[in-house]
Amino acid sequence: MINISEVTETNEMIQHENLDVRTITMGISLFDCIDSSLDECTKKIYDKICKKAGKLVETGEHISQSFGIPVVNKRISVTPIATVGSSACKTEEDYIKIAETLDKAAETVGVNLIGGYSAMLAKGNTDKELIFLNSIPEALKVTSRVCSSVNVGSSRTGINMDAVRRMGDIVLETARASYGTESLGAAKLVVFCNAPDDNPFMAGAFHGITEGESVINVGVSGPGVVKKALEAARGADFEVLCETIKKTAFKITRVGQLVAREAASQLGVPFGIVDLSLAPTPAVGDSVAEILQEIGLEYPGAPGTTAALALLNDQVKKGGVMASSYVGGLSGAFIPVSEDQGMIDAVEAGALTLEKLEAMTCVCSVGLDMIAIPGDTPAESVAGVIADEMAIGMINNKTTAVRLIPAIGMKVGDTLNFGGLFGYAPVMPVNTFSCEKFVNRGGRIPAPIHSFKN
Repeated sequence: MINISEVTETNEMIQHENLDVRTITMGISLFDCIDSSLDECTKKIYDKICKKAGKLVETGEHISQSFGIPVVNKRISVTPIATVGSSACKTEEDYIKIAETLDKAAETVGVNLIGGYSAMLAKGNTDKELIFLNSIPEALKVTSRVCSSVNVGSSRTGINMDAVRRMGDIVLETARASYGTESLGAAKLVVFCNAPDDNPFMAGAFHGITEGESVINVGVSGPGVVKKALEAARGADFEVLCETIKKTAFKITRVGQLVAREAASQLGVPFGIVDLSLAPTPAVGDSVAEILQEIGLEYPGAPGTTAALALLNDQVKKGGVMASSYVGGLSGAFIPVSEDQGMIDAVEAGALTLEKLEAMTCVCSVGLDMIAIPGDTPAESVAGVIADEMAIGMINNKTTAVRLIPAIGMKVGDTLNFGGLFGYAPVMPVNTFSCEKFVNRGGRIPAPIHSFKN
């Protein structure tokens, strides 16, 4: 049972510490929409999304009003389109028509983003999947709500370096295609290793092939709540610090569990998971970087940053996993640059570099996220950064991702301003020494020895 003191405490978190349910994401299987006719395929996709998710936004708003808990985003994820469209699609334009259908359906039901314009290429790729990859830049240009992701590696299969190399080109092509909108298309494209099937957060959400017909996944976030709790533990030892984070993560996750159960019940859809990630926003006081500063760092990037982030991530998981019957997705601490004012400040102060961010991704939930780089960065260098991050995920049995935004026409020190949830980002330098011969070798980097566990 929740007692009155917990209710009061939760209200305080919501009103003054930026606690919210970041997203209710409905996953929808599109396997029954596969058809050899593109017109029939797109019709089935549109009809099914509208039928399944027609009351999603209304339900989210009703829950928010009933419980007094902000539900910021209502979103949809679907079965990877590279698979769904393989029978009907013969050209890039065919896949783009499906992207436009997803965008239209998302607009009709009122969600802000829809994920699943995706491909799973950890070990290899079909001819149709190559056509799909080529469609991504234009698909993200002509749609406003569609998000795309590509999984190019796993701890069980290794890294598909052909796909990594191609994604170096795709990231740049996507940024160029959306030139004039601050390269926004690239902000909706993620490259994964070990992508989870049940992630509710965009831009990497898709409805995995291990999932059922439909599901409700909830992402809850509260960096400001953790920051506030840690203010009372200033000067305390690590035991007190860890206990404070765990207890706070427990309380935050209970809110997510409540909303997830209620949404699933009202929509008649099974409850999937709660993702207990600390996901920042550009709002002041809603920052993972500020938590790291409260732990004792002058800026993220200072010596000790990786250790502090590891501590934070582990305690969030330990506290949150006891508060929900099903925890999944990414779950931990996000470190996106453009979406976290504290991270932006650290970059501008010279404390945080791309290399240090890469080191931090060894212990955080995702990877190199929402980082603006010079628009003239070679595709081979982009592929090299992706390969490095995929290797961290593969070796460490964890999800890692790369969301780089080549700032077309901009150089180091300029600022890329997306506005809204995506925030703004200073353009960061990329190592200019070449990795061209490495990324152009082709083939696959084998899985690590610890993958052989059968």
